Amino acid sequence: MKNYIVLFLLFFLSFNSLAQNSDRIFKSASMQNGGILDIEVIDGRYRIQFYNSKIIETSFIPKGEDFKENSHAVVLKSNFLDIKLKESSSFVNFSSKGIKVKVQKVPFKISYFYKEKEVTSEKIGYSKDTVHEKIQLNLTSDEILYGTGARALGMNRRGNRLKLYNRAHYGYETHSELMNFTMPIVISSKKYMVHFDNAPIGYLDIESKKDNSLTYETISGRKTSQVIVGDSWEDLIDNYTQLTGKQPLPPRWVLGNFSSRFGYHSQKETTETITKFKEEEIPVDAVILDLFWFGKDIKGTMGNLEVHKDSFPDMKGMISTLKNKGVKTVLITEPFILSNSKKWNETVEKDILAKDSIGNPAKYDFYFGNTGIVDIYKTAGKNWFWKIYKDILNLGVKGLWGDLGEPEVHPSWVQHATGSADEVHNIYGHDWAGLIFEGYQKDFSAERPFILMRAGYSGSQRFGMIPWSGDVNRSWGGLQSQPEIALQMGMQGLGYMHSDLGGFAGANLDDNLYIRWLQYGVFQPIFRPHAQEEVPSEPVFRSEKVKKLARESIELRYRLLPYNYNLAFENNQKGTPLMRPIFFEEDEEELMTNASTYLWGKDFLITPILKDSISTKEVYFPKNTNWYNFYSDKKIKGGQTKIIKVEEHSIPTYVRAGAFITMTKLVQTTDDYKGDNLEIHYFHDSLIEQSAREVYNDNGLLSSAFEKGQYEILKLEAKSTKKGLKFYFNASIGEKWNPKVKKIKLIIHNMNWQPNNIKVAGKKIKSFTNKNQITIPVLWNPKKKITIKLTHN
Repeated sequence: MKNYIVLFLLFFLSFNSLAQNSDRIFKSASMQNGGILDIEVIDGRYRIQFYNSKIIETSFIPKGEDFKENSHAVVLKSNFLDIKLKESSSFVNFSSKGIKVKVQKVPFKISYFYKEKEVTSEKIGYSKDTVHEKIQLNLTSDEILYGTGARALGMNRRGNRLKLYNRAHYGYETHSELMNFTMPIVISSKKYMVHFDNAPIGYLDIESKKDNSLTYETISGRKTSQVIVGDSWEDLIDNYTQLTGKQPLPPRWVLGNFSSRFGYHSQKETTETITKFKEEEIPVDAVILDLFWFGKDIKGTMGNLEVHKDSFPDMKGMISTLKNKGVKTVLITEPFILSNSKKWNETVEKDILAKDSIGNPAKYDFYFGNTGIVDIYKTAGKNWFWKIYKDILNLGVKGLWGDLGEPEVHPSWVQHATGSADEVHNIYGHDWAGLIFEGYQKDFSAERPFILMRAGYSGSQRFGMIPWSGDVNRSWGGLQSQPEIALQMGMQGLGYMHSDLGGFAGANLDDNLYIRWLQYGVFQPIFRPHAQEEVPSEPVFRSEKVKKLARESIELRYRLLPYNYNLAFENNQKGTPLMRPIFFEEDEEELMTNASTYLWGKDFLITPILKDSISTKEVYFPKNTNWYNFYSDKKIKGGQTKIIKVEEHSIPTYVRAGAFITMTKLVQTTDDYKGDNLEIHYFHDSLIEQSAREVYNDNGLLSSAFEKGQYEILKLEAKSTKKGLKFYFNASIGEKWNPKVKKIKLIIHNMNWQPNNIKVAGKKIKSFTNKNQITIPVLWNPKKKITIKLTHN
């Protein structure tokens, strides 16, 4: 009998340990207008609503408080009504065809299910101590957890209590717990995501006490979270970015090469640098001007926000001249207005700045001087700042760089129009980007913005934000953390996270490091070398050997423009990141924390070289397909780890069997690229019976070109037959797009048989054979489907 009693007690304790706050007592459940389930408990009420069958939101409203409706992140409308409510004496079941919510009345507990499996459940649910309000959920012991923003911690965030407070970390390397982008997001290896939909500062405690719990802690604000599920990793991210907004398609030139440093001191230095690129025939599409455009010195000039004529006597003329060479100009701005700057008196008189506790402009010291900060939450502040940007853009500037937007120094006592510094700190960069994006929509509606930002929050992608990973050290340790940061941020909706290629902080002249970082940069979202000026970031000022190897990387980047632009379109349509963790391909446990090899789009398998002077590199090749060396066509069977010889001119780069890799001839600027002169590389494999890919194209500049019908999508298909190989080229053409004839080289790799007959659109043509490659010239009008046949006896 004693044994039965012990077993019963163990069961009872286990059962209750998974239940919520033992003081929370169920009182009633009712359906409100709009399909909202209202559950009343003794200390408040729950508000639960579906956005669709894969997204559900839960809010807790403590007794005596009102529901806080405004979200910084969510844009999806919650009018989903394909739901059912069923109540019994023990449970309330609220369900869609996907997610199901089960509310247990005694002891009170809320659980979330998908496909009959529990996703997560509330552990304590809402609670409060003297500092924080909290939401606590259950975890299972086998989950690997991602998210929380940009940090250098290793892919698995589990076991950490992480601060939610955007802060720069100058010179970081392999470990950084707190950086410019913190995010209230946790993603599980079980393919679900929890987004804590609240702006004020706090913490994410991801089982730091080893108790299988996830706890969100905040100083104030909404007690709201969304549980999001997916049938695949791509589906999960698609659902999250449907909730918080898709990234607009950037201008195509953003995928080119940037000339950037901290910084160009004068008009003469800027133009001479671009002239050097042109003389060396190294492609370049943009030049970025750091803070010297508005003053001679690093300190004491921030907030001038107007051209320093002594250094840049004809800014507008310079910008126009550069534009004629295919080079766009990007200017830096910051939200800080120094008290000795040219704009200080104006911002005080017009009530533009955030306040102190007694209503005066808030002033404090930081590295650059004594400063105030623009209150973008005040209508006057927002309008004033946009007028500054409008004047800048009217100079011909094509990109805006928002720096120090964490904000870098933001004392808790500072008051903004909508709350304290701590309440808006994490979303300041987010809303700053929103201010610019909305200004573009109003005054430059036909243009796609380029908004480079160092800080943001959940949902920032919808404003077109291009984030970078901050002031990384110019060292091998700095390089080693970059793939992890980019992969993590892509999973959190910010698919353009990238690094200062070559590293930023320090005066370390290491040619091998520089080259390996640039070779990695070919297969990261933005190719932008940038560094402190003691050691040049631009390849044109490096040694001849370095210049040669850098040129090869940059030229490959430009030749991949069609493939990369299609990745940008996929991101715009579905939120799919450009850089994708290897576990997107294969859900093996040992791959779930792997950031050393990743996918660039669907078809490239990339392994950066992250250590100095290594001769070999271990690479895992995902199963269920074969992989081909991009440079040599050497075949490797998937499902195995191989030791790969490291080459000086490239990093290990492999292509999936059956892939179409669309490339173009080399151009020196994307202005010269039209999408009509293409190389289509098909990686033939006898195991692939059928394969299809798409390639998106538009003019690269017009905002919402796809929605406006000014686009074409080339549809490429290959089929193996008993007699040989067939290709079908078709196109989907926007109603306002006038397609041009395509001059194509179809290059078929890994051909282990020689065709005796090749026909393009029924006409026999000659091909060119080089080893196991066959090149077929094709002229194609996309208005008509075309068939290419290769046959053998």
